Amino acid sequence: MSTTLEGRTVAFLVATEGIEQVELTGPWQAVEAAGGRPRLVSTRPGRVQAFNHLDKADTFEVHDVAGEVSAGHYDALVLPGGVANPDALRLDRDAVAFARAFFDAGKPVAAICHAPWTLIEAGVLGGRTLTSWPSLHTDIANAGGHWVDEEVKVCRSGPNVLVTSRKPGDLKAFEETLVAEFAEGPKQG
Repeated sequence: MSTTLEGRTVAFLVATEGIEQVELTGPWQAVEAAGGRPRLVSTRPGRVQAFNHLDKADTFEVHDVAGEVSAGHYDALVLPGGVANPDALRLDRDAVAFARAFFDAGKPVAAICHAPWTLIEAGVLGGRTLTSWPSLHTDIANAGGHWVDEEVKVCRSGPNVLVTSRKPGDLKAFEETLVAEFAEGPKQG
């Protein structure tokens, strides 16, 4: 399997605050190290506030706004976690539509920790097997998905690949797996 993301653009969809910083920066650096081009997509322009669990951490510049771009501009999607981040995203119609569009286009998606909340709202988890922070177990089941307690889970369903992971402690496996899967996924253009 190729592990280069040369020429691939990867969207990182986040709310304006509440992003678990390591779940953004770790995968971001992995995409860059593999030759990919990460882009920060949010619900509004400006800067977003990351957190180290409950404490404010760094801010990051937004490149694109979910309501102004489409999945066609990117090759893959990463959804970082944090409790507040996906909770805010699932209330934003443009963010939910943006995430759903990656599934509609058969593009690979990766989500960690609480991030599957956005995918539940997008209505794309039916029949899929995934992992997440354990408290989402019932939400995933209610959305028609099957939850497993694994470090990283890859679910292939038709043209879609969904990579999920439980928590920051699983980041190394999550990063390696998403890079490998994104390298194999369809390329825009």
